[in-house]
Parts: sequence; C-alpha cells; structure tokens
Amino acid sequence: MGCGSGMTCWRRLRDWTRAGVWHRLHTVVLERLEAAGKIDWSRASLDSASVPAKGGGEDAGPNPDDRGKIGSKRHLLG
Repeated sequence: MGCGSGMTCWRRLRDWTRAGVWHRLHTVVLERLEAAGKIDWSRASLDSASVPAKGGGEDAGPNPDDRGKIGSKRHLLG
C-alpha cells in the first residue's frame, strides 16, 4: 500500500477512525449517490443485533432482551 509498516497503517486507520474520516466519507458518498438518483431505497433491507457493552459508554443502556444487562443495539441498512 505504500504507507510504511503494518503498524504505521494500523495507526493511520485508528487515527482516521477517531477523527471521523470514515463516517464523513460514508456520508458524502451517500449524499452524492442520492443527488444522482442512484439509490433505490425500495430494495433496502434492515437488520439489527443487540450486543453487550460490559464497559458501558454514553450510548449503552439496559438491554430488555438480556435481563437488563448493559448493551447497545446495532442496525445495518444494506
């Protein structure tokens, strides 16, 4: 990839993730596809999963599916 060692690549990916680069890139791509009329929402599917969040966090809360243990729900639209 031309970015140095594996550790250098890992650090860059970590830093870009923390800086919100991937979220912003995803948002821009979706906005441009939508503006070009390239997204057909009638063919989208949705899935979700409850995942444990033992360390907590500001987005975690009691999970009604797992006896109130701390967790989070993830959703995927594809």
